[in-house]
Amino acid sequence: MNNPLQPPQNVADKLSRLQEMCESGEPITSLTAYDYPTGRLLDEAGVDILLVGDSLGMVVLGYEDTTSVTMPEMIHHTKAVARAVKNALVLGDMPYCSYDTPGQALENARSLVAAGAEAIKMEGGLEILPQVERVINHGIAFIGHVGMLPQHVREEGGYKKKGKTPEQAAAILDDALALQEAGASAVVLESMVPAVAETLTKELTIPTIGIGAGKKTNGQILVISDVIGSFPWFVPAFAKQRANTAEETTRATLEYIAAVKATKPVG
Repeated sequence: MNNPLQPPQNVADKLSRLQEMCESGEPITSLTAYDYPTGRLLDEAGVDILLVGDSLGMVVLGYEDTTSVTMPEMIHHTKAVARAVKNALVLGDMPYCSYDTPGQALENARSLVAAGAEAIKMEGGLEILPQVERVINHGIAFIGHVGMLPQHVREEGGYKKKGKTPEQAAAILDDALALQEAGASAVVLESMVPAVAETLTKELTIPTIGIGAGKKTNGQILVISDVIGSFPWFVPAFAKQRANTAEETTRATLEYIAAVKATKPVG
């Protein structure tokens, strides 16, 4: 496409703000959200980016990993979050096998945007560059994701930290630079050696958003369930739990059960 389309002005303004934060050294905050009340609470609290992540497959839908999440499920949850948000950038995850070709990527990205996403995210680097370019050239804002890729967990045999060898570190940098050159507005750096994430942050001019990648990035993202303690069955080692929603839910439920059981039967 000779004349690439541009994102809507309100989205461009939000992306410009993120770039300004990156350049000024102001940390960028990001959390996942999967429903209206969570999206509204996090937006009103002032979170910069709300990711409707395919992590919902595990912490909301009960799947073993993210590879079972479908486009209809992502659209459903994106609509709920988008209804709640007034200020944050709403970022929608493209689920597994939804961007195998450039045409498929564009069609599904448009579906997420129609559901309320203001930008979309796909996992990978050089191998998905045609998909990334197709999406960006049609006026859809894109944020990258390099390092550990959850959608590849089955083929890799588990969640493995990246960048442990010079070859791995160089490959991640090549991926991130290629995404930046294609027009990515930012890039998520997941589960990699902190020194590698720091190098990427210095080399790139777009914001880097870390998760399990140390503190030397332009921002951080976490799964909201890990922050508020609503999914007690698994909490990543890098996530600091700042509330215990699961414990409070159990306590309140037990109190309710006791209150109902104590009522005098009718008749």
